[in-house]
Amino acid sequence: MNKALLTLTAMAAIGFASSAFAETKLTISNWLPPTHPLFSEVIVKMAENITEATSGEVTTTILPAPLGPPPAQFDIAANGVADITFGVQGYNAGRFKTTNLAELPFLGDSAEAISVAYWNTYEKMLKNAGEYDNVKVLAVFTHGPGEIFLKKGDVASPDVLKGQKLRVGGGFVHKVATILGAVPVEGPSSKAYELLSQGVADGILFPFESVNAFKLTPELSEAITIPGGLYNTSFFIVMNKAKWESLTPKQQGEIDSVTGEALARLAGQMWDRADAMGLEAMKDKIAVSAATDEQLAAWREALQPAVDAQIAEVTKSGIDGKAAHALFMSELAAASK
Repeated sequence: MNKALLTLTAMAAIGFASSAFAETKLTISNWLPPTHPLFSEVIVKMAENITEATSGEVTTTILPAPLGPPPAQFDIAANGVADITFGVQGYNAGRFKTTNLAELPFLGDSAEAISVAYWNTYEKMLKNAGEYDNVKVLAVFTHGPGEIFLKKGDVASPDVLKGQKLRVGGGFVHKVATILGAVPVEGPSSKAYELLSQGVADGILFPFESVNAFKLTPELSEAITIPGGLYNTSFFIVMNKAKWESLTPKQQGEIDSVTGEALARLAGQMWDRADAMGLEAMKDKIAVSAATDEQLAAWREALQPAVDAQIAEVTKSGIDGKAAHALFMSELAAASK
């Protein structure tokens, strides 16, 4: 009896130890080329950081093929098809209102500063809108300032975009293109080369990084840079809520330590580096011109009503849009120092 009891006790102890140190595996959905810096320098690094922060108790597997198109990524995480996904809120037209604040024109030239300010504003106020209640938000951030790239055009004219068919990714950039006289052609970034090379689009609104990353240089000849950017694009990284809640409080705290502001900063720093590399890669291939004072004055005046409307629309999400915008600009000023 004693021997049997000892054997059972030992087996129970082994079983307890195994369950206590059981490894939790998270699947990550990816829809970008493996060479894209958002994947290689942010998503891969995030995966490594999660494993390191949890001392190997939580590991990740990046799935080898997309589980759905870019617009489906948020729901892929929400529905538990994958544990972690990332994407662009603007690919789901009308679904997210709080992203409006991070997509406005002329915000700044540092994706790091904008992304950190965006995350802090989300934490302090935007999450109260409830847009992400069915997931765990690991980060929100933006790419670098959006610039103008064309096959041809009078780059010094305030009307340079009139009649140009421009690929845009959705969100506020669609309104920007329309207001400035362009014809928006919506499509995910992964389809940009196809749209340009087949003549469906005459140009694109993109950060410097993306023109290089998606190998668009041969399809373009002119670029116009705008101080602060003509627009920004908002991104999310989210986790299935049930999977998050299945983790221990200790594991959750460890993952929080390498996501949130830290992950937003990591993403912003990546975009800033990649934009510098993208601009360098254009030398002698794309003529880069700074927007003229006349262009900037005309564009600011034309876009201001839309900017005001974007801020007002945030209120429809259940929070005070003007107060949220004021908080975001305050956070941006602090992050830019």
